[in-house]
Amino acid sequence: MNGAGSCAAEIARPGVREKFLVELIKPSHYDDDGYVIQWRRGWIPSNSLSCLYGLAIDARSRRVLGDNVDIEINARDETNSVLSLRRIIRRFRRNRLRGVVCLVGVQSNQFPRAMDIARVLRKRGIAVMVGGFHVSGCLAMLPQLPPELKEAIDLGVTLFAGEAEGRFEELLRAAYQGRLKPVYNYVADLPGLEGQPPIYLPQDLIRRNLGNISSFDAGRGCPFSCSFCTIINVQGRKSRYRTADDVEQVIRANQGAGATTYFITDDNFARNRNWEAILDRIIELRERHRFRIHLTIQVDTMCHKIPRFVEKAARAGCKRVFIGLENINPDSLKGASKGQNRITEYRAMLQAWRRAGVLTYAGYILGFPTDTPQSIARDIAIIQRELPVDMLEFFVLTPLPGCKDHQQMVARGERLDPDLNRYDAEHVTADHPLMSAAQWQSIYDQAWRLYYSPAHIETLIKRAIGDGLNPARLTSMIFTFHSSHEFERVHPLQSGLLRRKRRRDRRTGMPLESALVFYPRRVWEVLSTYLPALMFLWRLTRLRHRLEKDPAARTYKDIATTPLDDELASPHPLDLYEATAAARNAAVQARLRGRRVRAAATSS
Repeated sequence: MNGAGSCAAEIARPGVREKFLVELIKPSHYDDDGYVIQWRRGWIPSNSLSCLYGLAIDARSRRVLGDNVDIEINARDETNSVLSLRRIIRRFRRNRLRGVVCLVGVQSNQFPRAMDIARVLRKRGIAVMVGGFHVSGCLAMLPQLPPELKEAIDLGVTLFAGEAEGRFEELLRAAYQGRLKPVYNYVADLPGLEGQPPIYLPQDLIRRNLGNISSFDAGRGCPFSCSFCTIINVQGRKSRYRTADDVEQVIRANQGAGATTYFITDDNFARNRNWEAILDRIIELRERHRFRIHLTIQVDTMCHKIPRFVEKAARAGCKRVFIGLENINPDSLKGASKGQNRITEYRAMLQAWRRAGVLTYAGYILGFPTDTPQSIARDIAIIQRELPVDMLEFFVLTPLPGCKDHQQMVARGERLDPDLNRYDAEHVTADHPLMSAAQWQSIYDQAWRLYYSPAHIETLIKRAIGDGLNPARLTSMIFTFHSSHEFERVHPLQSGLLRRKRRRDRRTGMPLESALVFYPRRVWEVLSTYLPALMFLWRLTRLRHRLEKDPAARTYKDIATTPLDDELASPHPLDLYEATAAARNAAVQARLRGRRVRAAATSS
């Protein structure tokens, strides 16, 4: 037994009602000045928090701690709500420290914030558990515990690696009885998802998300082997799935809490073996039972090859789809073990989603070994001209703990940034063979301005109008993506509506600023952030209104949105297939595959 459970309650006495507190907290992380990144309204909900909340509600309904023990559950996402540790401490003291605080879904960049929270709570004798991708990734891939995990154990914090389905009840009993272990490691023993309790968020948390959005995973795990990915080592290479019945229960539970939009967090929903049954069920809920359902899903670049997939996703309410494009240089993709991405399929895949009326987002990674500032700028220009993607979001190639890249760099003794707070895919944390850290960071910042240039924004809106997409929805997303980086200085995936910044919520080791310094500067920050952002929104709205009235925009086509009969055999090849030797070779291989397919069809 360690200190984490030493103050928990003894086994309940018959006939005496008791209360056991379960506090579920999804920590945020710090900005470069050491202040918690927090918003009035969030954009991306925490699926880990949804899962743990559903498991906690199920445990309470089954009275797993005994008929005379009432489990009181609170859930907080620090990205969209203020976390009052003083209030939590008072509640636990009134309850004689009977309870446990679970810091859930903690990623590497959130671990410093999680530890700051844990230190305060452990100092007051409150039991604390920490789980998520950082703990799981380190235990799965490193030969020994890194210093930050050793520090957590020394504080009496319990570390949990793996997934909590089928184990949360055990953890609650151990916390209740004061016998939590220092480490629970279930990474090698991942649970099935069929028949698990429905996952959802309470109504007050859903209301804190823009668009009443909630999330769920229809499956976990990924069969691919991308070297920069942590999912395959934390959630496994063998995929596990929920059934259509499970998903219906999840949607009904979330609808009861007010959700209308869902982010399906599967890393690749197109490879979920139950995708069709799930989409058919969602279509039935929408068309027969009149449920309001809008979906955002994540897929791979070959999903358009699956018969009926794109069409059924659109019919099920898919409005936005995220695609891991990653790069247009086949050498970079091959070097990162992402050979499943074929640049010769990018255009057909993106055009298929456009025909279905779905907006496309693509992730693009900067910092592969052959990247330079010049090659990155060239590739962005090619994408703007030749690929009909709507939103492009950029990431710095980051060796996250839990991925193969990180494991190999640690083994080789290479330099890694010691500050986990910077492992957010926005900061450079390792060395590059062709760019200095300053050059790498600079081209990341420039990439957002290059892609979201005024000329290309106008092109994106004209494409949307010409292809019958919703231009208002597109301009809203352009505003969100461009403004997040340009004005708020955070990645769109960390963004939200109206930044909160509290003077006393500063990272351990950084001085508490005086009110006379903090508040005048904060007023200036608000004015210098939101006045330019509102001006940009005004110009963007005026541009959309002007283009919507322009008859020429309704028939707008360009090289990106125009399907070509045989673009690989064109006498004027696209730059996409000519920019590098690897791209030219990919085009040659695609031509050969096409000839073999046609020959086979002719012979049959």
